[in-house]
Amino acid sequence: MNIDGATRLYAIIGDPVAQVRSPSVYTAHFARHDIHAVMFAAQASRDSFDTAMRGLMSLGNLDGLLITSPHKAAALAFADRLSTRAQIVGAINALRREPDGSWTGDMFDGVGFVSAAQKVMPLGAKRVLLFGCGGAGAAIAAELAAHGVHAISLVDPDANRARTFRDALAGHFRSCDVSVGNDGGKYDIVINASIIGMKDDDGLPGDPGAIGAGSLVGDVVLRPPATPTVLVGLARERGAHVVTGHDMHGGQVDAILEFFDKGAR
Repeated sequence: MNIDGATRLYAIIGDPVAQVRSPSVYTAHFARHDIHAVMFAAQASRDSFDTAMRGLMSLGNLDGLLITSPHKAAALAFADRLSTRAQIVGAINALRREPDGSWTGDMFDGVGFVSAAQKVMPLGAKRVLLFGCGGAGAAIAAELAAHGVHAISLVDPDANRARTFRDALAGHFRSCDVSVGNDGGKYDIVINASIIGMKDDDGLPGDPGAIGAGSLVGDVVLRPPATPTVLVGLARERGAHVVTGHDMHGGQVDAILEFFDKGAR
């Protein structure tokens, strides 16, 4: 495509960003649909995030942002309005500029995971063990609860964060049994929504329990297919169904593009 002064801009911001595929995925979509836009990656540490966001959002030709780890909760402060699921989760992974110049935030990590998981097995009445209650984990838990899972056990190094999210989730989804901690029981679905697995020498995020052929194991971490996370490798060895970070990413692309299409462009 021809990039010139009229090209509209989208960015994905995180730390690190070397592993993200969004720029190529979204730019290819724009080109296929004759949308004069590109997406680029912007690396910003926790300390520089606010400054980077103010700079990006001040660009008159920037129409949208994707937010990745570790900034999904901090990005809430930059939205003028939030979707209901973003309010429940307390984090966003997408922002779009509206025609009046304001910004709307939404969260699609859960949408992406559930979309990919439903291609593998029905989710209703399942018991879930979830490692990580940050933006991605909270979004996945909320979406799973909305799709009728029976119970969700939350595990997070920050016990207070896990308890706070448990209370919020249970308050919105009263038919779902939400608890904190791994009780060692049998789980149908095991999900790593933490950053454990990003480094080559990372191990498991915790005890996944008895994973077998009837299990579904999900991992939000983006790794090269040849070197999966330890959890994904274990799941494949035991014959479990697997949803990788790449699967989750693919599951939310269409929903995010629809969200962007409703913006200022």
